[in-house]
Amino acid sequence: MIKFPIYLDYHSTTPVDPKVVEAMLPYFTEKFGNASSKSHIFGWNAEAAVENARKQVARVINAEYRDVIFTSGATESVNLAIKGIAEAYLPKGNHIITSAIEHEAVLDTCKSLERKGYEITYLKVNEYGLVDVNELKNSIKDNTILVSVMYVNNEIGTIQPINEIAAVCKSKGVLFHTDATQAVGKIEVDVVKSGIDLLSFSSHKIYGPKGVGAFYIKSRFPKIRLTPRIDGGAQERGLRAGTLNVPGIAGFGKACEIAKAQMEEEMTRLTLLRDRLYNGIISGLDGVKLNGHPSKRIGNNLNLTLKNVDSDALLIAIKEIALSTGSACSSESVETSHVLKAINSDNGHKHSAIRFGLGRYTTEEEIEYTISKVVEKAQFLRKTSPLSSHSEEGEYAKK
Repeated sequence: MIKFPIYLDYHSTTPVDPKVVEAMLPYFTEKFGNASSKSHIFGWNAEAAVENARKQVARVINAEYRDVIFTSGATESVNLAIKGIAEAYLPKGNHIITSAIEHEAVLDTCKSLERKGYEITYLKVNEYGLVDVNELKNSIKDNTILVSVMYVNNEIGTIQPINEIAAVCKSKGVLFHTDATQAVGKIEVDVVKSGIDLLSFSSHKIYGPKGVGAFYIKSRFPKIRLTPRIDGGAQERGLRAGTLNVPGIAGFGKACEIAKAQMEEEMTRLTLLRDRLYNGIISGLDGVKLNGHPSKRIGNNLNLTLKNVDSDALLIAIKEIALSTGSACSSESVETSHVLKAINSDNGHKHSAIRFGLGRYTTEEEIEYTISKVVEKAQFLRKTSPLSSHSEEGEYAKK
């Protein structure tokens, strides 16, 4: 039996795994100490929980546990990485390279630095959302101090050639940061093998609690300098002051432990369900375009453009299914998704994209129901909408 509503927006956030909740509970009541309290058992228990979680988080990215810093989430980690490097390495240069399809946490941070006089290069991507490694190489200058390219795109699921990007950065003596929020716990992320210097991700994308994240900073070869973003204490190697969120950190650690153990099996299952969803929709509808790379993509992501179907209207028509659009807008007066614009995804149908995000609790029955409803409602909207009578690049593009 299907339980409604159906949740297919796992890229946005995930429910907390019951085992994670169980791991967190003692640190709200019984073991409520401050991890910085070094003089009694309450503080020692809290500190032990934090250090255990640090090791669990480190294992999922194959890092030294001492190189993991706890933050409030990926957004803070990204700010710490980019602004921290920008300030610390200003004597060397003020040029930072990123891509045009980064998450707003990266793009807005870079725009903030631009307003302060930093030079930012935004690399273009191809129709699949992939960065050109040669273009990256040619963009590096004497004053380049950092490259920041996301591991997996949060909208279209494309996986970037991280190993090649990191290798170019190393050869040029430039630090490399990646926002791995949509990658950790879903595909193998190995900071050592890939040569990653700095990495950011969040707990709530992998069935952990909200409000906690991690920042990896390689401690050796090279020794990386970083200007802290929050002052007021010596916590987290002096890089992130403030009382640690012990329950959240304990839950984050457990979520990473579960993700590492289940990742391969889970992604295999979700990829099969994702492919079933795609094949079911394209067998029932014509005019469907896949956004992102057909194979170099995360297994639980499906981003489709349904031509001549307004995505907002479709979401209203199938409100029993929690989905999201591939667009950051709700009306023509608001800018469309920067990711879809960057890959030149059907300008005439820029408001026809739907993102499906599958996850740990997605079932075959839910996928079959979603196929039938998307096909049914999309066909209905095409019949009743004046858009269907126009050509792909005609009046619809002007609407």
